[in-house]
Amino acid sequence: MEKKSEINGHALPSSASTDMIVEKSPKMKKSFKEKLMEFLGKNLQVILTVSGVLVGVGLGMMVRNMDLTKAQMTYFAFPGEMLLRMLKMIILPLVVCSLVSGAASLDTRSLGKLGGIAVAYFLVTTLIASGIGVTLAFIIKPGVGAGALNTNDLGLESISNNKETTDSFLDLARNLFPANLVAAAFRSYATDYKMVAVGNDTNGTALYQKVPIGTDTDGMNILGLVLFAMVFGVALRKLGEEGEELIRFFNAFNEATMVLVSWIMWYVPFGIMFLVGSKIVEMEDVGLLVTSLGKYIFASILGHIIHGGIVLPLIYFGFTRKNPFSFLSGLITPFTTAFATCSSSATLPSMIKCIEENNGVDKRISRFILPIGATVNMDGAAIFQCIAAVFIAQLNNYELNAGQIFTILVTATASSVGAAGIPAGGIITIAIILEAIGLPTNDLSLMLAVDWIVDRTTTVVNVEGDALGAGILHHINQQEIKKQQERQQQQDGELAEVRVEAVANAQAEEETSPLVTNQTKASAAMPEAIESVL
Repeated sequence: MEKKSEINGHALPSSASTDMIVEKSPKMKKSFKEKLMEFLGKNLQVILTVSGVLVGVGLGMMVRNMDLTKAQMTYFAFPGEMLLRMLKMIILPLVVCSLVSGAASLDTRSLGKLGGIAVAYFLVTTLIASGIGVTLAFIIKPGVGAGALNTNDLGLESISNNKETTDSFLDLARNLFPANLVAAAFRSYATDYKMVAVGNDTNGTALYQKVPIGTDTDGMNILGLVLFAMVFGVALRKLGEEGEELIRFFNAFNEATMVLVSWIMWYVPFGIMFLVGSKIVEMEDVGLLVTSLGKYIFASILGHIIHGGIVLPLIYFGFTRKNPFSFLSGLITPFTTAFATCSSSATLPSMIKCIEENNGVDKRISRFILPIGATVNMDGAAIFQCIAAVFIAQLNNYELNAGQIFTILVTATASSVGAAGIPAGGIITIAIILEAIGLPTNDLSLMLAVDWIVDRTTTVVNVEGDALGAGILHHINQQEIKKQQERQQQQDGELAEVRVEAVANAQAEEETSPLVTNQTKASAAMPEAIESVL
């Protein structure tokens, strides 16, 4: 039997020339320099981004000793501010175009199925995160023994939030349907109150009632834009050929936006260096904060490590049976960006770019699910909000019953959906939880004092949950495609069997039907055709 050689998996007859090719091609070893250059070429952005954080820490420690004025601190933070402005600039076109093109590229049936799985994933992971937060708060007891702590000791201003819990959730629903789409790009709806005279009591004293009134607050209403973009994409899909041109426009707009993102990514390491450095320069008395609120900081970061390092990877492994850490290793740049910017929304451009290029996630999946995740999936925020609520209860020597603990879990899960994906966005939602269980909100300033520490790990866990969710949906989608292909192959096989049976009967009985005789001639001609091709 003739000896065969293989090149790129193809079997070839053995000869002197092919043997030489086979010997040389696979065994050519790259030098260390070539390997190093290849590694640097692939991971240069990651290395630069991580280096930016480390250099930023060192730079911040150096500049901190110079006793800069407030104005000089502002100038020092300018390159970091420019990075945040660039990332925020790209959020609106990225979210709208990616969701429209993503929703339009998926058929209604798969869109509904993937959407349902995504909502279930977000809901379950956020509930688990809330449970971890409450459990750790009762085990570590960060507020016990800190009752003597006063906001004045730390030089903090008190934060008051008189917003009713009901109005907070009604505002969430109102923001889902913005009255003006253009205004939603830079404003969101918020309830305020005014006192209205409703008459006099028996003594002649004027009686007043607190009446809710609608106001607009600065900040993009990303929740409303997300819902509109999804529904608009589905509507374009329903239009058929008439909607094709507009779908192509949004696809092209989306691709152009991703090109802009790739350019901004090269500025990220430089901007991150000054973002981190300026935060270290602005720090007040860190020693006093850590000694007074150290247990709260420790409980929050430990909760993030447990959820991000154990729970989320286990969920990913349970669905895909793949190594979650090899998946996460391709996302170091967005994680570093999340750590530096403390904003899920600002991390979205780099997350979409890296998850598609490094992890091979389908564009239709990533551009559909990641913008939604950046808006509604806040696992890290749910953890620290629950810990903060229990911390304030312990600080005020307030015993929480089972009903109030359940209220904390549900309210934290629901309110994290409405939390803005911006620095310190989760602090406002803690007020909703405190109002729901009847606790004072005047201790919220303590949370704000250490938010710049806790918010970094919070944002990393938030974006990790989004990324793993996209990975799980991509895997489920791939499995569905495989099943469809197998079904198609089975159907093709059954049709082939029917055809072969028909041909055999025609040859045996010598039928004169035009269809059968044509098939017989075609099948008789096939071997010659195959021989000619080969």
